[in-house]
Amino acid sequence: MTTGQNNVPSPAAWVRNALGALSGVLAGITALAVAQLVSAFVRPEAGPVVAVGGAAIDRTPPAVKDWAIRHFGTNDKLVLQLGILGVLALFACVLGVLAVHRRRTGALGVLLFGVIGGAAAINRPDSTSVTDALPSVAGALCGAVVLHVLTGRLVTARSAPSAPDVLPGAVPTSAQDAMPTSVPDSGPVGDAPVTAAGPAAPATTPRESRWDRRGFIAAATAAAAASAGAGALGRSLNGSRGRNAVASRADLVLPVVASPAAPIPRGAQVRVPGVSPFVTANADFYRVDTALVVPKVDATAWRLGIHGEGVTRPMTLTFDELLRRELIERDITLTCVSNEVGGPYVGNARWIGVRLADLLAECGVRPPSRGGPADQLVARSVDGMTIGSPVDDVMDGRDALLAVGMNGRPLPFEHGFPVRMLVPGLYGYVSACKWIKDIELTTFDAYDPYWVKRKWARRAPIKTQSRIDTPKPFARPRAGTVMVAGVAWAQHRGIGKVEVRVDDGRWQEADLAAEDTVDTWRQWSFPWRATRGGHTLTVRATDRTGHVQTEKRTRTVPDGADGRHSVVVTVD
Repeated sequence: MTTGQNNVPSPAAWVRNALGALSGVLAGITALAVAQLVSAFVRPEAGPVVAVGGAAIDRTPPAVKDWAIRHFGTNDKLVLQLGILGVLALFACVLGVLAVHRRRTGALGVLLFGVIGGAAAINRPDSTSVTDALPSVAGALCGAVVLHVLTGRLVTARSAPSAPDVLPGAVPTSAQDAMPTSVPDSGPVGDAPVTAAGPAAPATTPRESRWDRRGFIAAATAAAAASAGAGALGRSLNGSRGRNAVASRADLVLPVVASPAAPIPRGAQVRVPGVSPFVTANADFYRVDTALVVPKVDATAWRLGIHGEGVTRPMTLTFDELLRRELIERDITLTCVSNEVGGPYVGNARWIGVRLADLLAECGVRPPSRGGPADQLVARSVDGMTIGSPVDDVMDGRDALLAVGMNGRPLPFEHGFPVRMLVPGLYGYVSACKWIKDIELTTFDAYDPYWVKRKWARRAPIKTQSRIDTPKPFARPRAGTVMVAGVAWAQHRGIGKVEVRVDDGRWQEADLAAEDTVDTWRQWSFPWRATRGGHTLTVRATDRTGHVQTEKRTRTVPDGADGRHSVVVTVD
């Protein structure tokens, strides 16, 4: 690197390093664009950002995962992807600066990232071929070439020293041997020292360092344009891969159900502004999963296999065959195990599907309570997720479903189209497999599903919980009657009572809204005679088994949060 005094890089060196960093970023953009294009011919999930992001999710400790969900909510996947892109941009800058001085080393660094991305892709749970490494490797090769070419335009070119001009009065070299070796000093002539041969010639220096500005600009422009084109084409092709799935959902007309849900009782929704709707709209329903790319499965090509221990008659179902079976419609509230006390990851919907217990019985499955050998049902998703459910719970008479509809419409892609599983009374990570493709009967001792391998409990019935929806934390209501209201849930047990406490006062019973079923949440309200000042409002629920919501707070790991929800308000 060219330096000035005290080893400080010269301005020209700073410029070349900055352009080297730009070259690294352009190389990274090229790599990602080419990878996206190649992934269109492999599968979108094989792209490096998705593959590395999935690997990061797989290796994230539960505490960190919960922190991300608490702070970013359903945007946690977007934040992760932006974080990956930020890290890649930083390393791209470093490799670009390195390549200014060591071109091959910088290019090899880009190739190393391609190897990492390829390894992550082929080690994903849903990977079925080494071709999943192609997008990362192809992208890295193109990125390395771009970096090598761009930094080649930044290599300093120094011209050879020019021949010195002969000053007037100077003696040619061939004549110097005949001159005396010394003569009296005649003093300065101008600014040049005088020698026996006359005034001294100035010292010769190389011409100014140069790099190929025009070549760099042309190459950088070409790389940027080609990357933009490859990225746009890749997005278009990847989008077209899901067109059949989109068409299969758009063409789907849900059959008439054989067993419709009872009408929602009048009075199930309290008339208090700010309380969650009794039925959660599809667009507002919470989504917590590990899929960075939402799978889009063509219903016409979907298959479900049922096999394993105790399965005497294995079965493979198409989507049309599933729809021809007896469909039932039920209102069921789902809850995520990552839901903190008072959290938002709970919702209620009307589901249409086939009873899972009926299918298992047709396959010859018997629950352990009736002598069956398998005590765990492992559901597998098209994205590689595995979810384990207790067979006894699935077959004890509750409405465990293979659902095809949600609130009167085909399942949204985000919620598992074409088919998902759900079991009332169990947290989602042990019951609610989206995009399901396979069911295996096994034992808890023989197999640990995805979340159990990450230190979550094998069995996870939903805990009795309640939440204050209004007033909101730190609200400033006026003195007088203030309506306190919210929801409570204890799926498959039902809510029997809800109580509210103001500050450290006594518990006072709230008014319960009408109950739909024991598998849905229940709304409540409490008219509070609010006095001026700061107050703490706390709620607790009692389920129909008599269990009172505990006061002791626990975190979500390993089997769901516990404790009572409270809010602090200031009454004006």
